[in-house]
Amino acid sequence: MRTIQQLPSPHNDGVTDDVVLVLTTWPVEADGAPLARVLVEGRLAACVTMLPTHHVVYRWRGRIEEAEERQWLIKTTRAALSALFAAVAAAHPYETPEWVVLTASGGSAAYLQWIRDGTSGGAAGPPGRTT
Repeated sequence: MRTIQQLPSPHNDGVTDDVVLVLTTWPVEADGAPLARVLVEGRLAACVTMLPTHHVVYRWRGRIEEAEERQWLIKTTRAALSALFAAVAAAHPYETPEWVVLTASGGSAAYLQWIRDGTSGGAAGPPGRTT
């Protein structure tokens, strides 16, 4: 086992504006797993993390609403965003799905490269993962 001093630096230098994290939600009653798989198989996303169910309160058309949803974290690149949005919007049951794009301001150079490769035909899995 390596000690913390032996680990490579987890941060790269500067902003990596080509790697982005997309936030969206999916209703619990709709099975989003098949779409997540299509997004990864189609290289529109390197990874889709579907978080456990959570309760949300929001305003919609002048009314306060409540629902059970799953937050999705989609790791991708800016180059894939248009096609990714089209695929999600076409399959999403909401009239106005959540779509928030966050630019990676840094991170593990190896992991950021894995995201690039995962959306362009490169590496098979996250760095260090053996399964």
